[in-house]
Amino acid sequence: MAVKIRLKRMGAKKSPFYRIVVADARSPRDGRIIEEIGTYNPISQPALVAINEETALKWLQDGAKPSDTVRNLFSKQGIMEKFHNAKNSK
Repeated sequence: MAVKIRLKRMGAKKSPFYRIVVADARSPRDGRIIEEIGTYNPISQPALVAINEETALKWLQDGAKPSDTVRNLFSKQGIMEKFHNAKNSK
């Protein structure tokens, strides 16, 4: 099963709010998820990002692939750097 870390759109029309979720790559964008690991609110200034770092690292180590946007959010939070350091230290 291919697992992806991606955004699930919530919120009203013209006012998006996203949940960062782990889901099967074959499931629809707003469909069935495996686990929720954070939130992203692009409307607020500055944009609010709340990610459960331990859970995100666990899923990355288990082989989940982040989408491009989630990869950028993880990089800004420093999660991708921690993941690469942990991966290369083994």
